Amino acid sequence: MNDDVRLVVWVRGRVQAVGFRWFTRAKALEIGGLCGFALNLEDGRVQVVAEGPREGCQKLLDWLREGDTPGRVDGVTEIWDTPRGIYETFAIR
Repeated sequence: MNDDVRLVVWVRGRVQAVGFRWFTRAKALEIGGLCGFALNLEDGRVQVVAEGPREGCQKLLDWLREGDTPGRVDGVTEIWDTPRGIYETFAIR
C-alpha cells in the first residue's frame, strides 16, 4: 500500500551548519513526490516534515537514519500522521 502520509522527524547530532537541510531537500527531491520542509531548531536538532507516498517517506527516513548525510546523526525520532496537503514543494526553512 502506498497511500500518502505525513512524516515528522527530529534529527539529533551535529546536523546544523553542515549543509544538512540542503542535502535533506535534495534527497527528498531525488526521491520524488515529496513535499514539506527541513528546519533548524533552537536546541540543535533539525526537524524534517515530509508528505507524499509512504514508500517515498520511508526512503527519506531510512536515509536520515543510515544514509550518507552531512555532519553526524546521533538519533532520529519520527511520527507518522495523516497528510495536511499544505506544501507545494520541499523547502529549507
